[in-house]
Amino acid sequence: MSLSVTFVTMGKHLNPGLTRRERLIMDILYRRGRVTATDVLNELPDSPSDSTVRTQLRRLEAKGYVRHVAEDLRYIYEPIVPRQDLRHSALAHMLETFFEGSAEQVVAALLGRQRVSAEELNRITEIVEKAKKRSRK
Repeated sequence: MSLSVTFVTMGKHLNPGLTRRERLIMDILYRRGRVTATDVLNELPDSPSDSTVRTQLRRLEAKGYVRHVAEDLRYIYEPIVPRQDLRHSALAHMLETFFEGSAEQVVAALLGRQRVSAEELNRITEIVEKAKKRSRK
C-alpha cells in the first residue's frame, strides 16, 4: 500500500522539511498560542541568540506557518496552520522518507518497538476496521 499526500492550508503547500529548531518553535506556539520572540527565546533549550529566533520566526512566517501582529512596540506571533495539518504533513513526509510510502511498514515498526496496552490495541483495531469500511466504498 502506497500513500502519497500533499497538504494545502490557506492556499499554501505545507513544507514538511522544518528544521529541528523550527519544530521546537512551532511546539511552543501551539502550547502557548501567542508569543513574542523573547517568549520563544526563553523556552528554547539551547539558548540561541535573539536575532536567530527572530530570523526563524520570519522564516516560519514566509513558509506560511506563522503570522504576527504588532502590539505596542513588539510583534506577537501565532500559528496559522492547525496543529493537525502540520502533524499530517510531517507524518506524510516521514512515511515517504523512511517507509517507502507504506502504512503497513509504519504500523509494523510502531507495534514492534513500542509497548502497546490492550486499550490502545483495541482503539487501533477500531481505526483499522473503520479504514476497511471506507476503502470498500
